[in-house]
Amino acid sequence: MEVRLEKASESDAQSIFESQVNAFLPLLDVYKDYRTNPANETIGSTITRINNPSGGLFKIVMDTTLVGAIGVFCKEETQFWISPMFILPKYQGQGIAQKAITQIEKSFPQAVSWELATIAEEKRNCYLYEKMGFTKTGLIKKINNGTTLVYFKKLL
Repeated sequence: MEVRLEKASESDAQSIFESQVNAFLPLLDVYKDYRTNPANETIGSTITRINNPSGGLFKIVMDTTLVGAIGVFCKEETQFWISPMFILPKYQGQGIAQKAITQIEKSFPQAVSWELATIAEEKRNCYLYEKMGFTKTGLIKKINNGTTLVYFKKLL
């Protein structure tokens, strides 16, 4: 299984957007976080991420199949933020996200730190980020009665 990242272009927007909705809809159904869940975004948000001059959106491709995406933007010269990152449900649990994180870190060698947020109640996500060297920052944000965002940071 070959996993690689490809910089997305506007011609990829529709397929990435549909994949994002597919990946995040199960979480929206569970957590009802209508204001923050990427399944509720518009294709305009995808296009904005693709064209972000301080980062961009990268397709996660396994062999020849689009299996997810990872958004990156530079907060400061050496501080980067990942959002969103998703793997389509049928491809989850295969180590693809780990490979994508490793590759995105190599793509931005100037990075001294990486940050992200995820749903605290999603233990598999939290485990993944901790396994990849991220630590909780202590910052949490209550979204609703059943949903809390937890923030992670990785220093290189």
